[in-house]
Amino acid sequence: MAPSLNDDSPPSTIDEAFTENNLQPFFVLQKGPSRKSDRKSSGTGRTRRFDLSSASPKNSANIEDEKEDENMNLRMEAFEFVWSKIESTIKDVLRVINTNVFSEIQTWVHQSFDTIRSLGTPEFPEATQSFPIITDANSKRLFTGLVLTKNMEFVDDLLTFEELGKHLKYQGCHVANLSSLDFTAKNGVGGCLRSLLRQFLMSSLDPADISILASWYREENCNNPVVVIIDDIERCCGSVLSDFILMLSEWVIKIPVILIMGVATTLDAPRNILPSNALRCLCPFEFTLGTPAERMDAVVEAVLVKPCSGFIIGHKVAVFMRNYFVSQDGTLTSFIRALKIACTQHFYTEPLSVILLEFASEEDNLVFEIERHGLSPEVIWKHVFEFPSCQRVKLNKLTSESLAHAFSELKRLQNQWRAVVLCLYVTGKGEKVRLLDLFCEAIDPESYNQGEFDTNMKAEKDPVLSSSQIKGHVICKAVRLVRDLSTAQLGKLLKMWENLTVGIPEINGKVKELLSLLNVEDGKSSKKDLTVTPRRHTSRTQLNIEDSKSLSDKAANLIECMVRDYMHPTECIPFHEIFCFKDVDKLQLALIGDPRRGIQVDLLEFQKLLCCRCCTSSSNALLPSMHDTSIMYKLAQEHGDLINLHDWYQSFKSIVLCPNSKRKPRQSPLPKKRKGIKEAESQSEASIQARFCRAVTELQITGLLRMPSKRRPDFAQRVAFGL
Repeated sequence: MAPSLNDDSPPSTIDEAFTENNLQPFFVLQKGPSRKSDRKSSGTGRTRRFDLSSASPKNSANIEDEKEDENMNLRMEAFEFVWSKIESTIKDVLRVINTNVFSEIQTWVHQSFDTIRSLGTPEFPEATQSFPIITDANSKRLFTGLVLTKNMEFVDDLLTFEELGKHLKYQGCHVANLSSLDFTAKNGVGGCLRSLLRQFLMSSLDPADISILASWYREENCNNPVVVIIDDIERCCGSVLSDFILMLSEWVIKIPVILIMGVATTLDAPRNILPSNALRCLCPFEFTLGTPAERMDAVVEAVLVKPCSGFIIGHKVAVFMRNYFVSQDGTLTSFIRALKIACTQHFYTEPLSVILLEFASEEDNLVFEIERHGLSPEVIWKHVFEFPSCQRVKLNKLTSESLAHAFSELKRLQNQWRAVVLCLYVTGKGEKVRLLDLFCEAIDPESYNQGEFDTNMKAEKDPVLSSSQIKGHVICKAVRLVRDLSTAQLGKLLKMWENLTVGIPEINGKVKELLSLLNVEDGKSSKKDLTVTPRRHTSRTQLNIEDSKSLSDKAANLIECMVRDYMHPTECIPFHEIFCFKDVDKLQLALIGDPRRGIQVDLLEFQKLLCCRCCTSSSNALLPSMHDTSIMYKLAQEHGDLINLHDWYQSFKSIVLCPNSKRKPRQSPLPKKRKGIKEAESQSEASIQARFCRAVTELQITGLLRMPSKRRPDFAQRVAFGL
């Protein structure tokens, strides 16, 4: 070993005690940064010490903990990558849905701007004056776009109007987004003006004056329209909004302002909010966004049906999220939040979820490497053989190649399932078949295992059984719609099926065969129609109807075969636990929650959170080292609806003073010390009472206790019972 450069090196006898073999593991296990910080904190004049314990092998428990921490970090990185991909996909989908409406609004904005400019453009001195231009009533009208959102909550509209503002800015408009919080009675019109000046001038001026905005527009660029977007007028203060509209109408020649206002319920909402003088200033135009159900179907198709990130949800989770969206909240934002919570829970609880990075990367040739994910083969084999889906099938010794083959097979089956679901969706889309309902039915493993799909479709052919056995089944409804299609409609549907099944030769070949048969029948019927005589026209028409019926039956049989043979739910495929989240209880607890139950559990089982040695040994016994609120709540369990405060306090006091009551003095204290002991006892009594009152107050704040009333001042009432 090279001689040390430090004069305060250890004695040579210690160096001679270490051989070369003993020093080698020391240099391997030594952590440079921590050693350096130790030397800095210890000072320069002290002797450097060797940690002999670092040369010994590490504890196996510590190694396992380090591996678990490393795996958790990898999982969190995988979650961030997967969720960022899901989130970007959702934003792209919503942007595409609103593209047509945004284009219509953009065209209307420029047309309205040209109309305002046709009334005349004031000169610079006149435009910068602090008072409006006196003109006729027609020139004071504001072009107003009423955007009907049809949402129960304005949360979903925030992103929509934000994207609309970006779209108009990209087209050269000056855009300001105002929320309903700007139109409050407390702030008045001045709050709206300050918000406009803050967004246009990039500064807040007090007092706010609209003439400043007119000067800015003349100096900035007077060739582009000024667009003011209000997300939800039904949440605005009517008087403030009315004053704001009247003010803008007076300055519309100097500042060509165009209003865009969101309406959640009906287009008659402005009449219920604004007075008549403000309504006369508006020149309204109506625009309608897609319904929440349409946006939901688009999100489900892009994220849960089509290949997006590899993450999927189970049947029970999907049904819960659908019911939560329909009956409880009704907003797309809540559905996306529930999906994010489900994704977080999956990556937190499933050790092998880091493999989702392979699926999210969209690689066709999946090359699975165990070391690439920081997973040892033993960990993978242990978790894989514990999966219920793998216990139902016989698995031999697994290797990386066999796992890669299994994942490729899972991808292939998912692609087949995806194609069948989309074919069913385009079939029933015209009859308001929702993709979310179809998705919940298509991923049901019990219906697939019990053969309910096949049974229901057989019942569909029987008119007597169909009304009772297939009622409410979306898949059978789509099959029934295929049987009722005309030849022209069937041809369009088969072409859509052909496009959706590209890459799946098993299904695409059958669709092409039926499509070619349909083309042949169309050719024959067209030739026969040219040579038809008037006497045989009626019989020929009936023959054509029979031919179309036979083709429709063949198409219905084809979709039945696709459902029966190729629509394998994900929960019926081995290794699906790596990609699928199925714990609906955790999701329900995270979304809806039960805070009172959580508080009760934390108070009764506090030792699991604090992890203190004094309380874990005897969890059932009450010890003075416990938290005061936990002691009080455990004592409250011994009472009924009413708790006697005096008894409750005495029980609490006996537990808190438990160690002192066991200690007996060996001799009587001196007379001088008796006074100090009495003062200490009085102080301890006061502190115990203070601790008791604080614990009672905490129980009241958490909703577990009701304070005494004037009628019964000595009794407190319990509110929560049991778990």
